[in-house]
Amino acid sequence: MFADEIREYLLSKPGATEEQPFGPDVLVYKIRGKMFATLGVDDHDGLGRSNLKCDPDRAETLREEHEAILPGYHMNKRHWNTLVLDGSLSSRLIQDLVDHSYDLVVAKLPRKVREELTS
Repeated sequence: MFADEIREYLLSKPGATEEQPFGPDVLVYKIRGKMFATLGVDDHDGLGRSNLKCDPDRAETLREEHEAILPGYHMNKRHWNTLVLDGSLSSRLIQDLVDHSYDLVVAKLPRKVREELTS
């Protein structure tokens, strides 16, 4: 998956917004003001990278299984992973991890907001 495809998928999530609070190099995706993803390009290697929230146990397992999944860069490393978009991760896995991140954040929103997002 390329960065533009991931961006399109991130924005397809109900209620998702795109912001640039850290400057023009990093896109931040939020649901009702709560961040669930970032997307940017690393200046050193030119590869896209995405930070996604993740269940801590699953995060560790994913890091062990995939070289392109690292502890979250500039994030709480227990709860966030960085995906290096080097082509080694399947589109299905990336979409699954986006869904997981989004769902974790939505689950913490008030019930009324969650209901609004699903209707």
